[in-house]
Amino acid sequence: MKAFVFPGQGAQFSGMGKDLYNDSQEARLLFDKADEILGFKLSEIMFSGTDEDLRRTDITQPAVFLHSVAVSLAMGDAFQPDMVAGHSLGEFSALVACGALSFEDGLLLVAARARAMQKACIANPGTMAAVIGLADDKVIEVCENVVSQGHTVVAANFNSPGQIVISGSTEGIEAACPLMKEAGARRALPLSVGGAFHSPLMAPAKEELAKAISATRFNTPRCPIYQNADALPHVDTDEIRANLVCQLDSPVLWTKTVLNMHADGASEFTECGPGTVLTGLIGRILK
Repeated sequence: MKAFVFPGQGAQFSGMGKDLYNDSQEARLLFDKADEILGFKLSEIMFSGTDEDLRRTDITQPAVFLHSVAVSLAMGDAFQPDMVAGHSLGEFSALVACGALSFEDGLLLVAARARAMQKACIANPGTMAAVIGLADDKVIEVCENVVSQGHTVVAANFNSPGQIVISGSTEGIEAACPLMKEAGARRALPLSVGGAFHSPLMAPAKEELAKAISATRFNTPRCPIYQNADALPHVDTDEIRANLVCQLDSPVLWTKTVLNMHADGASEFTECGPGTVLTGLIGRILK
């Protein structure tokens, strides 16, 4: 069975999508439509913007979404998924690719999500860090110890065995990183991100996103989508909506997602989007 996966924030790079725009008429129409819907030239920022431009949450999210959907469209008849999944933001790309959302509605939701998250980042500043070489339960234990000291920090992305991203207040991350190393982590490295994604500090964004999602038409997807919030397959639109909202301040269960897809018959994984981050993670998860 064929599984198609879609990356999230962090996969962006300057020049992304330019080859698609030049080589695929379908992709070119999609880029032009996105510029029109958003009211600014997202394509120009993607093709020639600086890394700093592309790190802005309100730019990164629609850029990665647009690129990912364009890749799946450019594949033509080769895009025949039996199941799909997306990492964080990538869930929206996956939902468009499997027909649960129109491209227009997906883009508007991603833009609304980005705005809501940007507001939450300003209201509750925070950051994230990558923890390498430490078991999941140990990472969770250290986070709980730091929380008991009055800080905010949680395990946010379970990306692969021994690779977990933690998220929280700047003070919480600063307190947690040396404790992760003391607990046996090979590395605990702060990341250059705009906020504490998938942590309780994103809670203010949930209400705004929930309103946008409730006002958007969802269709039954052509195949199951395995969602971050519970790592399980879904085709029920009410469940999909609820999981998209829950995802904002809950962890991305990527390791469990990939294991569940494989257990359900996935023998071939194809990544649609900029870079090969998910391909590398899947290789480590499934050996």
